[in-house]
Amino acid sequence: MNTIWNPDLSRHDGPKYRALADALRADVAGGVLPAGAQLPTVRDLAWRLSVTPGTVARAYREAVAEGLLQATVGRGTFVADTGRSPASQPPPYTGVPDNGVLDFRSPSLPDVGQTAAITDALQRMAVDPRLNWIDYTSQDQEIALREAIVTWLGGRRLGSFDAGDLVLAHGGQNAIRTVMDCCLTGDRPVVLTEALAYPGFRYAARLSRADVVGLAMDAQGVLPDALEAACRKRQPKVLCLTPHVQNPTGAAMGSDRRAAIVSLARQYNLQIIEDECYAVPGDAVATLRDLAPERTWYIGSLSKSVSAALRFGFVVCPTGRGGAARLAAQHSFFALPLPVSALCLDLLSSGRAADLRDAIQADTAQRIDRIVHHLGQFDLTAQPAVPFVWLRLPQGWRASTFTRMAEDAGILMRSADQYALIHDQVPHAVRLAVPGQVGLDRMEDGLATLARMLGNPPSDMAV
Repeated sequence: MNTIWNPDLSRHDGPKYRALADALRADVAGGVLPAGAQLPTVRDLAWRLSVTPGTVARAYREAVAEGLLQATVGRGTFVADTGRSPASQPPPYTGVPDNGVLDFRSPSLPDVGQTAAITDALQRMAVDPRLNWIDYTSQDQEIALREAIVTWLGGRRLGSFDAGDLVLAHGGQNAIRTVMDCCLTGDRPVVLTEALAYPGFRYAARLSRADVVGLAMDAQGVLPDALEAACRKRQPKVLCLTPHVQNPTGAAMGSDRRAAIVSLARQYNLQIIEDECYAVPGDAVATLRDLAPERTWYIGSLSKSVSAALRFGFVVCPTGRGGAARLAAQHSFFALPLPVSALCLDLLSSGRAADLRDAIQADTAQRIDRIVHHLGQFDLTAQPAVPFVWLRLPQGWRASTFTRMAEDAGILMRSADQYALIHDQVPHAVRLAVPGQVGLDRMEDGLATLARMLGNPPSDMAV
């Protein structure tokens, strides 16, 4: 049952959504709304307070982002238990668990020689007289590394660019945050994502004071009509996409759809963040950066292709924006730490990074083949060498029930809820990422367990 809650907004200053958010904070702190209490629905509270549903939804979103509330699709919005992480937010990352649990939540790379390659590189760095281990680093020292990234990206259709168009970052997520620093201005700028999207987009947007709007999508990703409607209504600044491998659905955006998206971005003066950390070399489809080099920020990293431990990412900036992006990065963190930049340069220039990438892709392709073998009879989307699949659950399963029962069986995964905005409709689907550090036999045992579960949905849909 919803809690009967009638806050007095006259006691709080500012816009109504902020007054409501302040009232939430005060009543949670004062015990009026205890942990676990269910908040009224957006429409019910809006009617009782004589405000718009959008005002209530905005206040709820802020409270969820702060960890004050937790929202679960299909159940409602609740006061968070401060002793637990909110259900709508992933818990702090603590590494790959070693507790007997089979973890399909995030991709983990197999060790195909990274440990040896990184050890060798560090030993060479330790005796390299050219490296200054005392003074601050600067972005001028990163030119050779930016040139190595240009070579690394040589097989992709990115349009014309050179080392001057690149900015380096602490992984792909930090790269996204740096781009938003360059693009977002004003008190509440609007960022667009697909209805199901990589959560890092909305986390970075919120740090930049932005409102996030989800767009309807189909088997190729965002729908042009939905994009145009949002542009007319909300005047957004940035559109975030993962067109090569849509995260989490695994969809691939075709050439015509990409051209339509670019046309609308130009018409409404949108900046595009193209996150391609999961892309593999050799894709014949032109990137958005190739189609619209004047407004597309292409994000890449080594986390999914070589080693996540490096925390190394980069941005191919729109033509002429590289200098401004490097200045934004400089204001945030000066430059990459010398151990990271020197290590990445050694791996890239020696060719070891490319060898490791090829070996990782081969291992990933083998594991994806095993996943398809066990789960292919269900509604599954997979791409070779892409380390996750999207599984739409058979009739009779809800995503919340399936993930809970899988966890009881020692198997973890991410439900569609974790990729959706609050109050959006969410399909009953899950994302399974490749556990590269788990033996194939153990992985297949887990997949066989999931296949048996999928074929035997609970008889009570209310479970």
